[in-house]
Amino acid sequence: MKNIIIAGTGRAGKSTLAKKISEELNFFVLNNDKLIATFAEAYPQLNIRIGNGEKNMKNIAPFLGHFLGMFSAPDGRGLFPYTHGALKLNRFILEGAHFDFEQIESIFEMYGIGKLRDNFLLIGLVQNEKSVDEFVRDLKKYDTQYDWTYSFDDEKLRKIAEDNLSFSQSMSEYLPKYGFAIYDTSAERESVLERIAKDVRVNLRELSS
Repeated sequence: MKNIIIAGTGRAGKSTLAKKISEELNFFVLNNDKLIATFAEAYPQLNIRIGNGEKNMKNIAPFLGHFLGMFSAPDGRGLFPYTHGALKLNRFILEGAHFDFEQIESIFEMYGIGKLRDNFLLIGLVQNEKSVDEFVRDLKKYDTQYDWTYSFDDEKLRKIAEDNLSFSQSMSEYLPKYGFAIYDTSAERESVLERIAKDVRVNLRELSS
């Protein structure tokens, strides 16, 4: 059974999908924004912080490369003999928006594990079929008090929407280079996420058979 990476634009359903798969298949969920927030508190000198997207991708990539590499090493231990066998028992979903997959894959060479597509089930979520107004509408619909845009006024939400739509289009080109299956959740988000979860169950069942 492979671990899972869900990448894509904000509000496309990454966290919702990760939660759905986690509850059905008992995967642990790692949120990239929470990792970034943790690094910001623990190591402020690294300049890794929420809202620093491009720099975050570069600065956190070495950690993610080694973390993912250690979990994916063929013998279950990577470079660390004292973890022999244990890591293979832990199944997780890593979900987030900003990843430097080129740098992450370069670190994989140290572990002798090939490419991302060889080791993970890769899911990309985009929203390329929305207008700015529709995006603002959905921000208001899906945001909770725990989302950083929750208290934004309409003007700020429109700027977020414009940035997200541009980012979504770039992700549609970027993610397939690394083997991600792309799904568009612009319309009927819940049914699309349910279909993806079904695809995941089928793929994992085939991989384990």
